[in-house]
Amino acid sequence: MGNELITTSDPGYPMTAPADDSSLRNRSGGVARFLVCLKTFWWIPLVALALGLAAGIKYASHLQPVFVSQASMWETMKLRLPEESLYSDNMDTFLGTQIELLQSEKLQEMARDQMKSQKNGDAGIPTGKDAPPSKVVVRVNLAPKSSILNLQATGFDPVFTRNYLDALMDAFLSYEREMRNQISGVTLASINDQMQSAEQDLKSEQDALMAFEQSNNMAILQEQGSVAGTYLEKLQTQLSDLTLEAKLLEAAGTNDQPVATETTNAVIPWDLAGGTAQGPDRQDLNSAANLEQMKMERAEQVKHLAAHSPKIEELDDEIRRAEEFQEINQRQNTSRLVARRQANQIRMDYVQTSIKEWQDKVTEANGRLAKAEQLKLNIQRSQSVFDHLAAMAQSLGISRSIDQESLAILEPASVPLPFNQGRVKSIEVAALGGLATGMLLVFLIGLRDDRFKSVSDVNMVLGDAVVGMLPRVKFNKTRGLPLLAPNDSRYAYAESYRSLRSALHFFDGGEVRPKVLLITSATPNEGKSTVSANLAHTLAMSGSRVLLVDGDLRKGHLHHLLGLQNEAGLTELLSGTREPEQVIQTNSIPNLKFISRGIINGNPGDLMLSTRVDGLLDRWRREFDYVLIDSSPMLAAADASCLAPRVDGTLFLVRSHFSSARVTREALEVLVRRHAKLFGVVFNMAEPSGRSSYNYKYADYYYPPAKRA
Repeated sequence: MGNELITTSDPGYPMTAPADDSSLRNRSGGVARFLVCLKTFWWIPLVALALGLAAGIKYASHLQPVFVSQASMWETMKLRLPEESLYSDNMDTFLGTQIELLQSEKLQEMARDQMKSQKNGDAGIPTGKDAPPSKVVVRVNLAPKSSILNLQATGFDPVFTRNYLDALMDAFLSYEREMRNQISGVTLASINDQMQSAEQDLKSEQDALMAFEQSNNMAILQEQGSVAGTYLEKLQTQLSDLTLEAKLLEAAGTNDQPVATETTNAVIPWDLAGGTAQGPDRQDLNSAANLEQMKMERAEQVKHLAAHSPKIEELDDEIRRAEEFQEINQRQNTSRLVARRQANQIRMDYVQTSIKEWQDKVTEANGRLAKAEQLKLNIQRSQSVFDHLAAMAQSLGISRSIDQESLAILEPASVPLPFNQGRVKSIEVAALGGLATGMLLVFLIGLRDDRFKSVSDVNMVLGDAVVGMLPRVKFNKTRGLPLLAPNDSRYAYAESYRSLRSALHFFDGGEVRPKVLLITSATPNEGKSTVSANLAHTLAMSGSRVLLVDGDLRKGHLHHLLGLQNEAGLTELLSGTREPEQVIQTNSIPNLKFISRGIINGNPGDLMLSTRVDGLLDRWRREFDYVLIDSSPMLAAADASCLAPRVDGTLFLVRSHFSSARVTREALEVLVRRHAKLFGVVFNMAEPSGRSSYNYKYADYYYPPAKRA
């Protein structure tokens, strides 16, 4: 069941069900729980650290001594040659490439071969059965803001380590020189092959130009091209004039009238012989004007004379003769226009034919000239390629003969020195491993340990069910923890019980304030009897009528805590051998009555099922303000589970660093199944130094009255 509020119908007190497993897992795996466990088991990481440190020291003492030799190389200056770009490196990755090359297996193998070629005594190679291992580890790094490479060789033999580092640098320089010569040779051979090919191409282009010039006179070609171009331009001009004349003739034929200018509107006849336009014919102009004048005169005479008058008829005859004459002139002009068109078309055809012939001549001449220029350009291009390859071959030969190393030895291998960092590192790793192991053990303990450490743990598992928190106080184990007394000097302890008393007094869970309370826990030794007695004292000292009942019929010991007798008690009441007045006891606390558990006789669980229980509870509700029943633990006996549904509420105790969350949950589930009314949870023996235990620490507020005066 989850963290939920369950209510019953009678009398309506709330009851909080326990949390599910997921909340327990989240709580158990939290950082806070780990820190609490670390505070409790702090000695485990220390012991593990000490063991790891001892193991690391023992291991380091058996390590073979290591020696370190150092050297450095630097990027040298280069002589700039005309074609130095033939030898180029990617400067962004140059030094990184050199570092990887120095650390490569190939160069290290070359260094070992170089040392083997020397005498063993000179190379320092260990020999014999007892000789130390000859393995050397080389590390290369770049010095900050420079082009200097720092080399560090680590080995077991000092002489071999130093000689190996020198041999490695020599092998690097030899390998670089060999690769340069190899690359130069291959490149030079390739350039020579390309030069031969370029030379053959150049000779072929020169032969082609020579053969063309032998079959073509360049001076005559240029003169022919110039003359043909000039004459072609003249023909183009004539064709343009003839085209314009043809358009004018076409316009005159379309209108079927002589062509007139835009400015004078004069009639333009055409000279068929000369091919040029002549001025207007005066006779044609006069006849047209006379015709128009006669028509105007007739129109004027008609206004005054009859239509058949001699004057009108004479004018009509003259007008008819003038129109016939004009018609004859128009037919003559049309004939001349047709002849003119035919002549103009013949001249246009002739000019167009001539233009085409001379265009072919110009094109042929220009093509021959262009071919000659192309042959010359091919010779220039081939000559440029050949010259460039020759310069490259010459520069490469010069560069090959000059020794230009990219790196040089700045400092040779130094005298090897003992190196103890490996031992220190082994000790550090062992110590850290031991500490990590200890922390892991504490974490696993915290993961398995589900005991409540603080009020936050209780609220996280059981919901916000805590109604009281009782601090842990120091006491003499022989005499036990004394009960609260008036003006008790344990002010924080006493005030926590007063706070619990206020929670009971101002309970707002229903219309009826709970009077009969059952005080229980999940398992023994969680402090329920002490809490019952102290809460009864606190309630009685406030003026309430309190009855404290020892409901643990099996192992109840409240009479020892109160200093009273156990001759007759609850056992006798439930069995009917005694009356309530015969078993009630008192002590020095006013308003406090006590009923012990009585003498055990038979099975106490059967007595809790007696019908007398309900009658006694009803009677006590009427006679007392509060009835506190200290019962047996929930999981130790069934007495509490039988009694819980009959009381007004149940106070459930959990003890700090003792009560298990899972066991507590199981006990609360029993109460839920019995439909018991849970008043709340009391967190007992809380650590005063805990974050949630900050209440009631101000001693100045709790001085006895005599001292405050």
